[in-house]
Amino acid sequence: MKTAALITHSHPPSASEAVAIAAEVAQDLGWRLAATEDEVRKHGPAGEGVDVTAEHTVPDICLVLGGDGSILHALRRYAHTEVPVFGVNFGTVGFLAAVEREEAAAGIRRALEGDFETIQLPGVEVAVDGKKAIGLNDITLARRPHDRVAELSYRITGQEVGHVRCDGLVAATPVGSTGYNLANQGPILAWGVKGYVVSYISPHSLTARALVVAPGDVLHVLNAPEREPVEVAVDGGKIADLDAGAALEVRFVDSVSRLAQLPGTSFYGRIREKFGHLAV
Repeated sequence: MKTAALITHSHPPSASEAVAIAAEVAQDLGWRLAATEDEVRKHGPAGEGVDVTAEHTVPDICLVLGGDGSILHALRRYAHTEVPVFGVNFGTVGFLAAVEREEAAAGIRRALEGDFETIQLPGVEVAVDGKKAIGLNDITLARRPHDRVAELSYRITGQEVGHVRCDGLVAATPVGSTGYNLANQGPILAWGVKGYVVSYISPHSLTARALVVAPGDVLHVLNAPEREPVEVAVDGGKIADLDAGAALEVRFVDSVSRLAQLPGTSFYGRIREKFGHLAV
């Protein structure tokens, strides 16, 4: 029997009805729907049709009933596996989702019947303070609340490219280019582009510009001496502080996770649907 892992929104009421729908569809198609004990418990009676399983069990597919944050969580959990992640949007934007909440039943059925395509998503790996982590969206460095403006410089292939007083810096994948990077006026990278984009957060400069970096080029970011530490986050979750005078390393990593989409889905159509026309 095939197994579908279930991951849901951090606000259970919005997705609980769909959990029961997913369990019904899985049973009808002869699949086992499974989730961690915490996941099952938060949906109460709606979770009765979901089996409890260990967090690190490798399923045949992962169904996500949530927003982009939940989908990113699933993509990180099943990184470097062949598990496709199929999202039903119960969030605000749902840029990574395959279908909207109104299409939950039909979408889940199509997913379990194998009627989907997968996109191999790259990541960006950060090495800081003796630890490594991979982001599917972005690596961010940001000054802490109430601290002075940060002073960051970055080098690519050993050459200093920028040195700016700012609130922080973002290194984003093509998927993440429509997130924090977009808010920084950085360019949108189409899915399938090999490379990543570096942009400053609120730079105190008239000339600071975002830069698209080749996939084989390594980024080094230095926090200036005699400044406060800056927070380092992966996909929005803090992992470390970068102390004054310290540096970190970011590199592109290809084919980290598999995102499931319905056949015929277009990145450019998705841009228009979620963000509107790029020019009018």
